[in-house]
Amino acid sequence: MFKSTPVIDEAELDTYPSGDGQPMAETQIHVRAIMLLHQALEDFFKDQPDVMIASDIFWYWERGNRKARISPDVMVIPGIQRQDIYENRSYFSWVERITPAVVFEMASRKTWKNDLGPKFQKYEKLGVKEYFIFDPEFQFLDDPLIGFRLRGKKYQPIPFDRMESRLGFRLEKDGYMIRLIDTETGEPVLTRREAIEAERQRADELAAEVERLKKQLGRS
Repeated sequence: MFKSTPVIDEAELDTYPSGDGQPMAETQIHVRAIMLLHQALEDFFKDQPDVMIASDIFWYWERGNRKARISPDVMVIPGIQRQDIYENRSYFSWVERITPAVVFEMASRKTWKNDLGPKFQKYEKLGVKEYFIFDPEFQFLDDPLIGFRLRGKKYQPIPFDRMESRLGFRLEKDGYMIRLIDTETGEPVLTRREAIEAERQRADELAAEVERLKKQLGRS
């Protein structure tokens, strides 16, 4: 059941900065890892319009405190119907009254200690149910992909061989990207380039089959 739509004070929200002028990520590898994950999550939840996927936007959790903010690389928020209002805006806890269910951070030379320290503690305190950290360069974490899940009010590590979210997907490292696997079907979520190539291959195979049948009928 959807919750009631909150009343939004647009003038008030406009007083909260929506950016800090900093780049999206440290390197193009990290930017690409974030973009591919964002797209994979959008495609995984394409039939669920009440799931918001957000990348590199401010999350404000304390009304009136413009310093009470954090900017996850990617976050998943079930229960949000009005994604259009967030296209160029931050996420406000007191407006939506929903805590992001899953947060992802891409570890880099400048961020990995923060990802494992202050951000870990902040997401834990805010009640983010699952927190995943990925090191696309394979340089800064003991395992390139690690995850944590809230038990009570504390994060507990997710075993590496069961690296999955309760939202219905398993996670695997695949080069410099996180690959999502649908836990119900066991099928991977293709990148959009892979999906285009797969569709092209199916079309080529169908055309070849039609040509083969034509030749077979011509000989009969």
